[in-house]
Amino acid sequence: MTKALLLASAAVALAATAPVHAQQAPAVRNIVLVHGAFADGAGWRGVYDQLSARGYNVSIVQNPLTSFEDDVAATQRVIARQDGPVLLVGHSYGGAVISQAGANPKVAGLVYVAAFAPTVGQSVLDQYADIPPPPNFNPDEQPDGFAFLKAETFRAGFAADISADDAAFLQASQVPIALKALQAKLTVAAWQTKPSWAIVATEDGAIAPDLLRKMATKIGARTTEIKGSHVVFLSQPKAVAEVIDAAAKGAVKP
Repeated sequence: MTKALLLASAAVALAATAPVHAQQAPAVRNIVLVHGAFADGAGWRGVYDQLSARGYNVSIVQNPLTSFEDDVAATQRVIARQDGPVLLVGHSYGGAVISQAGANPKVAGLVYVAAFAPTVGQSVLDQYADIPPPPNFNPDEQPDGFAFLKAETFRAGFAADISADDAAFLQASQVPIALKALQAKLTVAAWQTKPSWAIVATEDGAIAPDLLRKMATKIGARTTEIKGSHVVFLSQPKAVAEVIDAAAKGAVKP
């Protein structure tokens, strides 16, 4: 074979392999989604569909909302089932859960979706001391220590950007949370050692957007603002999935 033919063959071989090296393979293939208070994991369906279509292995935690410890344990149970590194995603109160559970060595990164990000010794409710909740966010504590959101302000405070029918169903199917879960103090804050991303829902009626921005800055998160209510993951699943996809590609394998 002549020198020219050898060079041509080598060029073809390099061209054939170049796209493989150029593609950005996600560092993390396992995504674990953690819901917040007054809801269950079903609201993640749109995000689940988006991420599954991109080839991710997506699991959804069903928090019992009976105590902070129970919810962290439920999250750890799902993490334990994953084969390889995990990206933890938490919504609202779920941000506190992933902050605690995220110390698990399998966890490569954290995504906070309109979520609380307490530090060690701080609870979810402690964060409202900085900036109070908006006026339409009205938990109603029951005699047994659990709380529902009041029906008359549910949509305005929780899900203003979805249809009235969908909001009515969310209100009717809401899962009450033990207030002691919102009062529990973190003993570890995984965002101190793990890379973090945050989504600020700019129309959030449960956590003031300025508080979301303040928490995101505190934890050094790469922050994206998305126009949406507190359930931005439900109303804007594609935009939320884009952030999670970018986080999975930017996380570092533990």
